[in-house]
Amino acid sequence: MSENGASAPPVPNGECAARPPGNKVTVVLGAQWGDEGKGKLVDLLAQDADIVCRCQGGNNAGHTVVVDSVEYDFHLLPSGIINPKVIAFIGNGVVIHLPGLFEEAEKNVKKGKGLEGWEKRLIISDRAHIVFDFHQAADGIQEQQRQEQAGKNLGTTKKGIGPVYSSKAARSGLRMCDLVSDFGEFSERFKVLANQYKAIYPTLEIDLEGELKKLKGYIERIKPMVRDGVYFIHEALRGPPKKILVEGANAALLDIDFGTYPFVTSSNCTVGGVCTGLGMPPQNVGEVYGVVKAYTTRVGIGAFPTEQDNEIGELLQKRGKEVGVTTGRKRRCGWLDLVLLRYAHMINGFTALAVMKLDILDVFPEIKVGVAYILNGEIIPYFPANQEVLNKVEVQYETFPGWDTDISNARTFDELPVNAQNYVRFIEMELGIPVKWIGVGKSRESMIHMF
Repeated sequence: MSENGASAPPVPNGECAARPPGNKVTVVLGAQWGDEGKGKLVDLLAQDADIVCRCQGGNNAGHTVVVDSVEYDFHLLPSGIINPKVIAFIGNGVVIHLPGLFEEAEKNVKKGKGLEGWEKRLIISDRAHIVFDFHQAADGIQEQQRQEQAGKNLGTTKKGIGPVYSSKAARSGLRMCDLVSDFGEFSERFKVLANQYKAIYPTLEIDLEGELKKLKGYIERIKPMVRDGVYFIHEALRGPPKKILVEGANAALLDIDFGTYPFVTSSNCTVGGVCTGLGMPPQNVGEVYGVVKAYTTRVGIGAFPTEQDNEIGELLQKRGKEVGVTTGRKRRCGWLDLVLLRYAHMINGFTALAVMKLDILDVFPEIKVGVAYILNGEIIPYFPANQEVLNKVEVQYETFPGWDTDISNARTFDELPVNAQNYVRFIEMELGIPVKWIGVGKSRESMIHMF
């Protein structure tokens, strides 16, 4: 009742809640320790996408895409930008090193036609944090200190990613909106932050005026790209039907919360990072595709239960050309680990999988798959959080006969040898997730589409 005794108008029963959630977003996520071949799947899906987004990480990520025999390397740019019809969006959860962004674009422009006109097709969230050169220098110093103090480092890419997320969490970071609005105010805050870093790392050398001059030089180029990211995504979701694709960087086991801590990245690279890193509601998440290598690899140090530190691992490394796109480091290799994948699925809820690089297993007379972890003589149903515990687990394997055939020319599931088909079906059955794609080579054409 109102003060004058009149009743409030009745709310139409349920009508307000009946509004549909709008466009659904398709998400591509790494399901292991990264380097699974996400860029290739994104490239395939981006061919008929309208918008392709990055939601977390920085230029520590590396996606390789091969088009018309040209190999493009992406670190910050969404790899879907290679489609001239696509709008690429870098969300608020991404941390951006501006020299790295322009350098990457220019390198790829020289390689082929895929990136022509990229500046007109890129939108950057005004809430994305900026990586400064001193963040990168501090990253290197931190790694050196860890090596000296603990005898081992984290194996970061030294791209300043951890330090800039630290600045963000400490509320002293600077964002794209700061750079493009009042440069005087930006400069003052930049100097405060730089001096904080100098106080923490006395050996750190920072050319304050030089770096500010460089940043000022980027403003005119970057300003047309910077928009309110929340409003942009909202409009994209609520407007006419659009195909929106999100490419995750890093992977589930590198997630700051769920990965093999402390040997992880500094962002949430699981499905929750999509909502917080773009500013979108969970109800708009549609398909969530997990990308899985047909074996397992890991860059840097940290527990790796199915690692083969022997001639099997060497052969996988050699055949798979397992070298980091960003770091150039050799990747450690081992058998497929289903315990790890079950764990990734618990967090992400994959609707389908892409199994990549199946052709790398062509020469193995027998192939093993890790199906359970044994700790103190008992099978454990969970993935241990503690590194020391994870290092102690024994892996229970299932062994499969190999197929000893070159499968790189197979274009349908039926063209694969029976033993290769059985391997894929076993993965599906054990995980309870359908396999939608199988990668058997580098090119766009070498993806078997299952359904």
